[in-house]
Amino acid sequence: MTLGRADQQVDLFDDVVRFCEGSLPGNSIYGLLARERDRLFPDEMFADLFTDRGRRSVPPSVVATVMVLQRLEGLSDREAVDRYAFDVRWRYAAGVGGYGGVGWVRFAHTVLVDMRERLRTSTRPDRVFEVALDAARGAGLIGRKRVLDSTPLYDAVATMDTVTLIRSALRGLLGVVETDVEAELRAVLSSGDDYATAGKPQIDWDDRAAREQLIDSRARDGFAVLAVLEGRKLDPVVTQAGALLATVLGQDLEEGADGVFRIARRVAKDRVISTVDPRARHGHKTASRGFDGYKGHVAIDPDSEIITATTVTPGNAGDAGAATDLIADLLTDDPTTGDPVTGDPVTGDPAAVDPVERACIDDQPEDGADEPGDPAGATEPTDEPTGEPAATVYGDNAYGTGEFHDRLEAGGIESKCKTQAPTAPGGRLRKDRFDIDLGAGTVGCPGGFSTPIRPAKHGGGSACFGPVCAGCPLREQCTTAATGRTITIGPHEDTLTRARARQTDPAWIGDYRATRPKVERKIAHLMRRRHGGRRARVRGTEKINADFRMLATAVNLARLAILGLCFTPAGWATA
Repeated sequence: MTLGRADQQVDLFDDVVRFCEGSLPGNSIYGLLARERDRLFPDEMFADLFTDRGRRSVPPSVVATVMVLQRLEGLSDREAVDRYAFDVRWRYAAGVGGYGGVGWVRFAHTVLVDMRERLRTSTRPDRVFEVALDAARGAGLIGRKRVLDSTPLYDAVATMDTVTLIRSALRGLLGVVETDVEAELRAVLSSGDDYATAGKPQIDWDDRAAREQLIDSRARDGFAVLAVLEGRKLDPVVTQAGALLATVLGQDLEEGADGVFRIARRVAKDRVISTVDPRARHGHKTASRGFDGYKGHVAIDPDSEIITATTVTPGNAGDAGAATDLIADLLTDDPTTGDPVTGDPVTGDPAAVDPVERACIDDQPEDGADEPGDPAGATEPTDEPTGEPAATVYGDNAYGTGEFHDRLEAGGIESKCKTQAPTAPGGRLRKDRFDIDLGAGTVGCPGGFSTPIRPAKHGGGSACFGPVCAGCPLREQCTTAATGRTITIGPHEDTLTRARARQTDPAWIGDYRATRPKVERKIAHLMRRRHGGRRARVRGTEKINADFRMLATAVNLARLAILGLCFTPAGWATA
């Protein structure tokens, strides 16, 4: 398929153009796209997705416009092409005008499917998001502050129970092996189930013995099939199907003393919840609020409320684990050298950072450098102006981990991520009531006793007060353990202690309270449509990630329209 090109000749007398220009507000996204579409999404930007021979495609600038509006309004593919065909605002935004001109009147909904797949397999799958962000950056709307947060994305599949998982995984494996291997596998099935349909076998579900027999027989089928395949050289697709079967068998079942397989009275840490979408997971946004699916992570500039980065993880992933990807544009480390704190590779291209900006970041003092107990080698503050404000990252307790604080310090970024205070069961004395002296390697308790820290293999250690607790008058307020109170020292203890001290400053609290909630409003903009917002429209981390980023693009363009983005002889600017 060859690259189709939009007609650049605008009919000033077109009824759709005249009506929309006279009726739509000046700060609508339809007006922004109609005015700046060819600069944001020129057809040439998508040339690498097409060949030199074949029939002409729908102009990519038209398709990109429809994709943006589709995500903004939470529409399916069929609904989106219908809206394009019959809503004059969409036709105005896409630059095709009315129905009497030469513009595209209608196209099939599969064009959207095809474009998403072409983008996904290209070298620049996020180009639509990037050009909108580049326009915001060119207009001076992207500063050096970032606010991070995440939100649940419900999966697009049904959560399966154990029996359904096993049968579905077996059916999937039998469906991808060669015919002769399938016959060999079916020969070892002993339950009488042919695994041809998705429905559960008909049994008396009120009969406990019948339920146990069903689970045991299907488990034995699964293990028998895996035993046949063990040690063989298999195609990648068969290996993947076999690994999925092994996972669902191992996560939910346990063998009793009588040799019968039963459902385990536990929930596996990384439990697969569907064979249709194996990456979906049980997640918890709070201790009492669970969901099934994924997490969408965002970073915004709090001043302009432009989304600067997004990513998607399985629902059970921690927020701090995705934070480095969200602030890659603020980090200046060489990705080939790895993270100086964790040793992990650092995402982001340091060459993309302006040299002046790099110098300004490198000259910034590390967080808490003037406080007692600083680690050796901390950067000293400088009185010389840097030319730009320090980079700052805001986040709630989920981002206040020692690893992430250290990562920000290593990158010269000020951390305003809230760190949770220590807790103790039953209202007893918390860890912060103890005097932890890492330099001396001791811990002092409120009762006046001191004990040395026993180092742990991977950093940190523990301090056990043991015998001194027996005669301590504060024992009942401190611990109920027969062996006395033990204080655990984490590998990032000093970092967390300094972070907790910083966040007691009234100025820190005021800035945090004024800035961090802005990301909540932006997430509300992303989630206002259930279809394609809170509820994922596709399956798999990669596709959901691309879909979520397109949603962020649409919300960004709507925000840029409100801010009056326009192109001038000097470049992008706002009204």
